[in-house]
Amino acid sequence: MLERLHRRTWTFPVIASVAGAVLAAVLGFLTFGAQATAAPEQVPVAVAAPDTGPLRAAAERVAAQGGGQFAWRLDTSDRARKLLADKEVYGVLELTTGPGGPQATVVLSGAINPSGAQAAQQALTGAGQALTAALTQAVPGTEAAPVRMETVHPASVAGRTAPLALSALAWVGCLAGGAVLTLLAARREWRPGPAVRLLQILGTSVLVTAVLAGFLRLWDASLPLDGPVLGFLALVTLAFAGVQAGLLRLLGIRAMAILGPLYLVAPAVAGQVPELLNPAYRDILWSWTPFRFGTEGLRSLLQGTPGAPDVVTALWVLGGMLAAGLALVLWPRPRRTAESQG
Repeated sequence: MLERLHRRTWTFPVIASVAGAVLAAVLGFLTFGAQATAAPEQVPVAVAAPDTGPLRAAAERVAAQGGGQFAWRLDTSDRARKLLADKEVYGVLELTTGPGGPQATVVLSGAINPSGAQAAQQALTGAGQALTAALTQAVPGTEAAPVRMETVHPASVAGRTAPLALSALAWVGCLAGGAVLTLLAARREWRPGPAVRLLQILGTSVLVTAVLAGFLRLWDASLPLDGPVLGFLALVTLAFAGVQAGLLRLLGIRAMAILGPLYLVAPAVAGQVPELLNPAYRDILWSWTPFRFGTEGLRSLLQGTPGAPDVVTALWVLGGMLAAGLALVLWPRPRRTAESQG
């Protein structure tokens, strides 16, 4: 008896120490690691110039600088702005001829993830300054004009913050609803049937969507809160609540060990554009994390670019998540287990 107690005395601290180390490793990988290893790689940007003339030749030289940190695309101004609206590039450097000589304008979009827009702004501003300086040197008596800045679909602070924040809050709110139902059922030794879980999914979605809409109105009343935005928020909460309910049904409260840490992915990974992430984080986490679909789809709706491809992608992915979650919830248990539900 004493020998067994002695072994436990030494075993428990070892288990606790290993658990602490594992937790630190997981948190470091999911959060700080993504930020510490962030670096631009093939960030898509565009340079626009007239079809002919010295500005076109200068733009072609810029676009020829393939590889490295930025991937340049050469096009006309109209088509480059269309690429920006579709989020195929994060910024456009427009070269035009002004009264005093060559003029460079950096065009950004508030509908672009702020991390991508910031990276594009830095690159395009530097390239614009270098180009206008080189072009004006060939014309005596002229000076390089400062690079102008233009933002289409401008976003307020709340407009830049809300998409990621609401997506993360939707996950936490829906997860809390599913976890409470699971804990209450475990305390009463009762297994909720499909109808009960469906009611929990629907009720949680309605209430969490209302909370998110309230925050959106509180943070910035000028942001649109129309049918498409509310419908998209409802789809996000339904998809999150459905997947969580399905896993909680399969694994019980143990599913929290999977669903809880996923919240940490939101600010660290979904808040970045993939071109700024280390390839390991891009492939292992960013490629599938549900937060990025809700975040970027909502950003497009809030900033007036509902036709962006990421909205359609988000609708398909979130719809698939909802369907998978409902399938897990409605999948019949073996007869022996079903008869013991009571």
